[in-house]
Amino acid sequence: MSEDGLGEKWAPAPEYEIEIGTEPLERPARNSVGGWPYFDDDQEWPRCFYGERMALFFQLDLPDDIEFFGGEHLSVFHCAHHHDAADPVTAGGRADRRLVPRFWEAPQPPFPGSFWRVLLQRDPGAPEAEPEPTVHALPLSLRPFVDGHGPYEVHFKVGGTAAWPHEAEYYLCACGTELAFVCQVPGDWEFGVHPGSPVQPDSIRDDAYLLFLGNEVYLLACPKRCDPAAVLPVSQR
Repeated sequence: MSEDGLGEKWAPAPEYEIEIGTEPLERPARNSVGGWPYFDDDQEWPRCFYGERMALFFQLDLPDDIEFFGGEHLSVFHCAHHHDAADPVTAGGRADRRLVPRFWEAPQPPFPGSFWRVLLQRDPGAPEAEPEPTVHALPLSLRPFVDGHGPYEVHFKVGGTAAWPHEAEYYLCACGTELAFVCQVPGDWEFGVHPGSPVQPDSIRDDAYLLFLGNEVYLLACPKRCDPAAVLPVSQR
């Protein structure tokens, strides 16, 4: 705990480092890179703007003590064929912080639609019958830790506060609620893929995928949960 100027004690927000195992998954797991997605009953596998299913990069159950979103299931999807930095689309251009309605489907120039989807679901049931076909399935685990926000330290984590490499970015959901930080992914974080998978444009290697051109990625979500897809990826380098 720390003390403020009035002598009152406060505790940092809970946060967890995401650790990736090395043994390939042979069965569904709720915390995984790739693997078998979990969906709410009314949620379908997200598709890219041109109709093909997006690849599941990772999914996990958020610990109960994560502010706003504890106990929910986070899933991150990204197209294997379309690859660029995330570009928040606001109602009044870059000077405005309010996102357009259904911002997760908005065009991402030069693309006519979205090539990513991030979901926060309350109660996903049984896993899909078939696993993600491209991303190599590995287990994830969460370890409580304290992010010191040291120079050039961007951890793969959920909770706490974002370690922005540049000026922090803040956005309002189309419903008017300020988005809250959920998760961050370090730059050039590689997700291995199965042999024969489509080669991702502008990736590091033919056998690995990146998120959003390998930028640091910050996931900001609507605390009012106006839609499971009301999660914005913000890219910085």
